[in-house]
Amino acid sequence: MKRHPLVKVCGIRDAAIALLAESLGADYLGFIFAEGSPRRVTVGEAAAIVAHLAGKSRLAGVFTDAPVDRILAIAAIVPLSVAQLHSRDYGADDVSVLKAAGLEVWRLYGGGDEADDAADAVLLDGAARGAVGGTGVRADWELARRLAAEGRRVVLAGGISAKNATAAAETGCAVLDVNSSLETAPGVKSMQALREFFEWKSQS
Repeated sequence: MKRHPLVKVCGIRDAAIALLAESLGADYLGFIFAEGSPRRVTVGEAAAIVAHLAGKSRLAGVFTDAPVDRILAIAAIVPLSVAQLHSRDYGADDVSVLKAAGLEVWRLYGGGDEADDAADAVLLDGAARGAVGGTGVRADWELARRLAAEGRRVVLAGGISAKNATAAAETGCAVLDVNSSLETAPGVKSMQALREFFEWKSQS
């Protein structure tokens, strides 16, 4: 039987959406701590949301420029399972420190550099000028397919919705990272869109 990718719902900003995503079967819930993102949450906000959850979904923190010690400090307050490093500025040493602390590390694909090799998964996301993630721009799916075929664990983000999730899954990625397609406005998730996405998953 073909194994379907896991699903991460990213850009969580309120408890109602987090609870619904958890109840629908989200494997990961993503909290964005990156400055400048319309989906950014503070550590306190994330901790308050997590307090409502049943613990069925693993938690991922998304970082673009936070020092490693800051990431570890946040993980001590918000029980993160994953550090998603949405920047190629994080090197292999950064990845190793986070892994040694017990975090799974996903790092933005660097073209096969040492940090890619050290990370638990490589992240592919679509790019838009002046923005980091959450743009709805598709990533390079052919690259995802190639990396997966080479044995890399791939997290695929960028413009993934219920309409194209089957095709995205066929790249062989390990995780589908869903964000902007579930929104009515940047940072505002739709319960209806969330239900529709997981309806796709249940039928696939």
